Amino acid sequence: MSEAPAIAAAPFDPEQALTAFKVRVLLVDDQLIIVEAVRRMLSDQPDIEFHYVTDATLAAQTAVQLQPTVILQDLVMPSIDGFGLIQLYRGDESLRHVPVIVLSAKEDPKLKAHSFATGANDYMVKLPDKLELLARVRYHSGAHISRLQRDQAFRFLRESQKSLADANIELQKLAALDALTGIANRRRFDDTMRIEWQRGQRDKKPLTILMCDVDFFKVYNDSFGHLAGDLALKKVAAVLTEHLKRPADLAARYGGEEFVIILPETPLAGALIVAESCRRHLEQLAIENPQATTDLSCVTMSIGVASVVPSPQSTIDELIQHADQALYAAKTAGRNRVQSAAQLPGPLPVSH
Repeated sequence: MSEAPAIAAAPFDPEQALTAFKVRVLLVDDQLIIVEAVRRMLSDQPDIEFHYVTDATLAAQTAVQLQPTVILQDLVMPSIDGFGLIQLYRGDESLRHVPVIVLSAKEDPKLKAHSFATGANDYMVKLPDKLELLARVRYHSGAHISRLQRDQAFRFLRESQKSLADANIELQKLAALDALTGIANRRRFDDTMRIEWQRGQRDKKPLTILMCDVDFFKVYNDSFGHLAGDLALKKVAAVLTEHLKRPADLAARYGGEEFVIILPETPLAGALIVAESCRRHLEQLAIENPQATTDLSCVTMSIGVASVVPSPQSTIDELIQHADQALYAAKTAGRNRVQSAAQLPGPLPVSH
């Protein structure tokens, strides 16, 4: 237990106070004889920490710094009276709920009533009996500490709930992303297709997909190893993503070296432009693939494009099958090219 002016005390740590269940008393009184008398009453109580301030102008500042569990407030002080200080405490958010026990020289019903009306929690005639002082200090401090603990528990609960919600959101995001490339995975593609299919059917707007496959990727992997192959796939994903201009557009890894792009409300002509831009961009990266049996000897991709206005007479699987057939046609025609399903003379086998 210390007897130092409160203004010189170390900053208050509310979590430490709650953990230690420490009663912290701040006496605001300009008479040192009263200060010493109260100090002696509390000096043999190891669970009570005593502070005081004799300058009324420093009382509110000291209370904010210390965050006491109870304030013993004298009524008659120079500069500002006790009622004015109580109003200052109640006007400060950090002190609003700190219990205040008025110490008055008079047993006056009017002073009592005014004290309570101003915001005091209790009223005692000084100097009170030691047992009575201890009982009231512990009673009001205990109630205040309980309130602080309750508020802290609610705060921790809210923070935990928010952290859990944020974690769930992150988990949902991670569950929808391809671990290697960082773009959407097959699951996200399937979910998005269902949503966009329903929207296209409702709005009678075209839904177009691009099925993209890296040419001779197995050869590239065998020549340069899996690390180089993984890096190549990441570059392909970056290329596809760069050419998506609207929030609703989605690039996803369909599986292995195969990727797919969803372009809602995009007619075939516009989708072919996007596809050609993606194909040319990857070609211009000039990622060396000397074993590829094309004139460029670099990593390229073939793209099949299919578009439909969703209706009850068509299905998502049919749209994907048409894009897959167009991709097969692009592969058969020599790779590193874009093929529209609308240009196919008839159905082609769905294989690569």
